[in-house]
Amino acid sequence: MGLSRTQILLLILALIGLGVLVQQTQSPPLLLSRWDGSMPGVSHGAHLSMSAAFAAQPAAERPSGNPLRDRRTVITQGYGVGSHAPASVWGGIDLAIDSDGDGKADPQGTWHVPVYATHDGIARVKPNTWPGGNYLAIENERYKTAYAHLDSYAVVDGQPVVRGQVIGYVGSTGMSSGPHLHYEVWENGMNRNPLDFDALRSDE
Repeated sequence: MGLSRTQILLLILALIGLGVLVQQTQSPPLLLSRWDGSMPGVSHGAHLSMSAAFAAQPAAERPSGNPLRDRRTVITQGYGVGSHAPASVWGGIDLAIDSDGDGKADPQGTWHVPVYATHDGIARVKPNTWPGGNYLAIENERYKTAYAHLDSYAVVDGQPVVRGQVIGYVGSTGMSSGPHLHYEVWENGMNRNPLDFDALRSDE
C-alpha cells in the first residue's frame, strides 16, 4: 500500500521534529579549547556562562601564568620595544628574578632558575640559535610559546609536555647581555603580548 504525497510530507516533518528534539535533549560535548562561539546545541546565555567559567580556569591548552613561577619576577624589557620590535616578529617580554628586593633584576638570583611550560603541547628544541641561543617552543593546535636564552633543557625535541612541567633553566645564551628568559606567546600564528596571558601571575 503506497503513501500519498501528504502522508510522505507529514512523515518527513515528523522525522525532522524528532531530530531537533533529540539534539536539544542531548548534552553537547564540552570543548575546552574551542572559543569560536560555535558550540552546537548551546544557547547564547549558556555559552556566555561557560565562557566565564573557563576564563576563570583556563584550559591547559591555553598559555597562562608566569613561566618562572616566582613572585619576585620582574620585566627587564617590555613587549614590542627595543630588540623586541617589531612585535609581529620579535614580540615577547624578558623576565628575570629580583632576589634582593630592590625592584631590579639580580643576575646571580636569575641563573639556572627553572622554566615551566605555561600550557600543554609538544616541545620543539632548537639549541644554539641566533639571536635566541638555546631556544625552546611548546606548540599545540592553536598556541605556541617560546622560551629563549636557556642555559639547558629539561625536555627533548618532540616530547609531550604539560603545563607546570620544568622544561629548562634560565641562562644567557645567544644575543644576551645577562641571564634572563625571553618569553613569547603566539596564537594561530599571530604574536601576542604575554601579559595578556597573565605572564607575571605566580601561583606561589
